[in-house]
Amino acid sequence: MNAVAQSGLWQRLFARRGAERGESVDRLPVRIGGMELRRTAAVPARVLGFDESLLWVVVLLLAFSVVMVYSASIAMQDNPRFGHVTSTTFVVRHIAAIAVGFVAGLLAFQFSMDTWERIAPWLFIGSILMLVVVLIPHVGTVVNGARRWLSLGLMNFQPSELAKFAVLIYAAGYMVRRLEVKERFFRAVLPMAAAVAIVGALLLAEPDMGAFLVIAVIAMGILFLGGVNARMFFLIALILVAAFALMIWSSPWRRDRIFAYIDPFSEDHALGKGYQLSHALIAIGRGEIFGVGLGGSVEKLSWLPEAHTDFLLAVIGEELGLVGVLTLIVAFFWLTRRIMLIGRQAIALDRVFSGLVAEGVAVWVGFQAFINVGVNLGALPTKGLTLPLVSYGGSAILMNLVALAVVLRVDYENKLLMRGARA
Repeated sequence: MNAVAQSGLWQRLFARRGAERGESVDRLPVRIGGMELRRTAAVPARVLGFDESLLWVVVLLLAFSVVMVYSASIAMQDNPRFGHVTSTTFVVRHIAAIAVGFVAGLLAFQFSMDTWERIAPWLFIGSILMLVVVLIPHVGTVVNGARRWLSLGLMNFQPSELAKFAVLIYAAGYMVRRLEVKERFFRAVLPMAAAVAIVGALLLAEPDMGAFLVIAVIAMGILFLGGVNARMFFLIALILVAAFALMIWSSPWRRDRIFAYIDPFSEDHALGKGYQLSHALIAIGRGEIFGVGLGGSVEKLSWLPEAHTDFLLAVIGEELGLVGVLTLIVAFFWLTRRIMLIGRQAIALDRVFSGLVAEGVAVWVGFQAFINVGVNLGALPTKGLTLPLVSYGGSAILMNLVALAVVLRVDYENKLLMRGARA
């Protein structure tokens, strides 16, 4: 029996078995890169699934975060600034935030990407309303002089984290609607720029310049990936750089942070704006190649402020050394690259909105991780941004898991479409 006849026999056999089980044997071809993929009864729907490797990397990062948040916060009970807390208070809250985030992620995964595209404008409006509400006196919670949180009883929610996700979804939908005018600056870019400016003004009123920077980069990334003219893109980038430079120059305490970043160990800065950075560098320097051992950090003993949030990487560097830091960097590089590939695959299947959403999440996670690592290593000025999926912070963990659940939904629908089923 020749190969062609044998192939036909196997196809008829699989089709007959599928019909006996009541499975559909539709053959809807999809072309990707010159290859034609068909759905047959030989591939049951239950094996389509989603990217399990991506899910496992996220789970491992979260498990690692539990260990490190506990290690970094174990001495917080000796610091009167945090009130009546125990050695497990922060890690218990962190675990609770992860549990809530997983439930929210499961719910987010149930919505199709068409549904996300429909609700994107409403989600954006809702995030703006929450950013307005948080600025109302006696409504927004003030911490360290910044009004960024809404008290929800069980946890404090930070609307700026929702705004990152809302702007991402809205910008992706906006680019899909405006594909035909992407070469015209005023019609293609100005409405989106106005939307980001509104969000930015509300964030600067809190103030939260770090969140505004991330949101601006997300919007810029989606504009670029959506095909906006290169000259327009660089013009917008120059405007944004000039705007951030003006904000820094017009704010004395932001200027002090820049000068402290340049020389954190100077007499003027070591006990002032350069205090966090100098102790982060001391922690990483103590860690050397293999670290002082898990739990052995000295800087977390009330020397390094925010050791369990913004500067958790410094504790990781001290306890696990260069090896631990590099392993974490490689994990984030792999995560960002994998999410970007899922987005490119969606665009190849002519699912532009889904692709831009996935690529926007990659920009979000990758850029914020880059900023946090740079700040902890002294390569960038101090900025209040957490390390995604690792640092303590309920709102950030919640929205990171929702965003990643949407990416898994994109991958799931990609696989369905490549097998010929309806997404």
